[in-house]
Amino acid sequence: MIIGIIEDDRLLSKSLEILLQKDGYQIICMHTRQEAKECLKGTEALLIIDIGLPDGNGIELYQYLHKKGAAKKIPAIFLTARDEEQDMLNAFNAGADDYVVKPFSMNVLLKRIEVVLKRNGLNICKEETFRCGEIVLNPRKKQVLLKNKEILLTAKEYKLLEYFMQNVGQVLTKENIMEHIWGIDGQYVVDNNVSVLVNRLRKKIELNGENEYIKNVFGLGYRMEEIK
Repeated sequence: MIIGIIEDDRLLSKSLEILLQKDGYQIICMHTRQEAKECLKGTEALLIIDIGLPDGNGIELYQYLHKKGAAKKIPAIFLTARDEEQDMLNAFNAGADDYVVKPFSMNVLLKRIEVVLKRNGLNICKEETFRCGEIVLNPRKKQVLLKNKEILLTAKEYKLLEYFMQNVGQVLTKENIMEHIWGIDGQYVVDNNVSVLVNRLRKKIELNGENEYIKNVFGLGYRMEEIK
C-alpha cells in the first residue's frame, strides 16, 4: 500500500517516511507541487499533503490532480500549521478526508490514516518488515534487501539476521544465539560455530566494511546497531 507524502519540511518528511515504513507502508516523498505533478502515478492509496508548499498551495495542488485524474479517487489528509476555520473548510470543500494541525502526535496520525483508509474501503493488510539502516527483511517472503538489492543467505544466516533485527540494540549472548539457531541441538554446538556464522553474515551485509551493523560486546556476545 503506497502513501504519497508532499511536505516541504524535509525533516518532518523523513520522520513520516520512517514512521510509515515501519508500519508497513511503501512511501513516495515529494517536497513541492512540481515534484508531486511529476511523481504521482494515481496508484497511491493515500496522499498526505502540506497546505503551505514553497511553490504553491497544497489544496490547489489536490484540486489540480483531481482535474488531471492523477488523484481522482485517492483520499487525502492535509497538514498545516494554521488552524483557522476557513482553512479547514477550504480543505474539506476540496475533498479532504482529514485535516491535521501541526505539531501533531505521530501515533494519532497513524490512527487517522487507518481510519481514512478503512472509510475508503481500502484493506489495511500491511506486510510486516524489519528495517535496520539499509537492510530490509521480509519474514513472510523470507527475503532480505540491502540497498534495495536482494542478498542471498543460507537458512541459518537468515535466521540469525532475523533474530538480530528483532532485537536491534539488544545484546545477544552466544548462548542466546545457539539456542535460537540450533534449538535443542545447541548444546552440542561450540562457541566457534557461532563466531563463524556471525562472521559469514557480516561479510554479506557489511559490504567493504562500510557499515558495521553487528558489533562484538566484549565478554557478553553481539549487538546489532541502527546505522544512521
